[in-house]
Amino acid sequence: MGRDHRTGLACGIVSVTLIRNTLIAAALSFCLSTASAQTATPPKANQAKLDIAKLQLASVNAAVGGVVEDTPLYMKNADRMVPVASITKLMMAMVILDADQPLDEWLTIVAREHDVLKNAYSRIRIGSRLTRSALLRIALMSSENLAAHVLASHYPGGRNAFVTAMNEKAVALGMTQTRFVDPSGLSPDNRSTAADLLKMVKAAYDYAPIREYSTTRQYTARFRGPRYTLGYGNTNPLVSGSRWDVALSKTGYLTESGRCLVMIANMNGQPIAVVLLDSLGTRTPIGDVGRVRQWLTTGASGAIAGAAREYERRRSAEYEQASAAD
Repeated sequence: MGRDHRTGLACGIVSVTLIRNTLIAAALSFCLSTASAQTATPPKANQAKLDIAKLQLASVNAAVGGVVEDTPLYMKNADRMVPVASITKLMMAMVILDADQPLDEWLTIVAREHDVLKNAYSRIRIGSRLTRSALLRIALMSSENLAAHVLASHYPGGRNAFVTAMNEKAVALGMTQTRFVDPSGLSPDNRSTAADLLKMVKAAYDYAPIREYSTTRQYTARFRGPRYTLGYGNTNPLVSGSRWDVALSKTGYLTESGRCLVMIANMNGQPIAVVLLDSLGTRTPIGDVGRVRQWLTTGASGAIAGAAREYERRRSAEYEQASAAD
């Protein structure tokens, strides 16, 4: 074989190799770019384009805001002081964790010092023991009122010192229209505003145990002295839903407060805090959270059921009458 022929053959092999490598590189680049597009974080809601008039909520009082941003996205009667029921337990949890007491310490279940007329029933046996972490978990996820009382009773200085710490924490967070008189929320005199609770929810989000405990779906508490177990479920059904990424949650209910829900969930690529106070029935706040997500995604929230709308109008009128009487 001549030298020129060998040279030509070599050049041909090199050319084929270069073409093959180029095609492989192009295909690899396409695959990587496609994978990147599929796993990229969805764009955040364009707050500048959101029309608050297109967000219709059935809850009487509400506030919505990004966890990072200081300016709320939406407010509805957000400066009206109302009973907040078991939403109180988020403040209770922050005070417990701020005290830095051992979470693995076994605490004795003690009876309440004062009679409670509403929502007082508990399956927990007086005199048995459970860890502080387990008590905190069932108080947050399942709104176990006796657990909240026990936690406050084992606080340095007792229940009165605990309630004082709750109010001091509220002041530190800039919650100027908030007052707590008990650690569980059983008293209708625990009052706040949607705007203040938005601050509280954002602050609670900074506590990893609160995020974990409040979004626990199911939990079995194992007591000592005597040994027995009790099963608990989360009071917010969205925590168990596959369509929701809930990072923090708390429900509440009293006759005076109506149905209440606060939560933080990933919506349109960012954590959004939602405060809903005084709703008709258990479905209304769930529907309102869905309307908030739809508004952030599409710019419109959808319709509200007639019964929920009528309840909202009636309760708003009652609040206005009470305010005028004061």
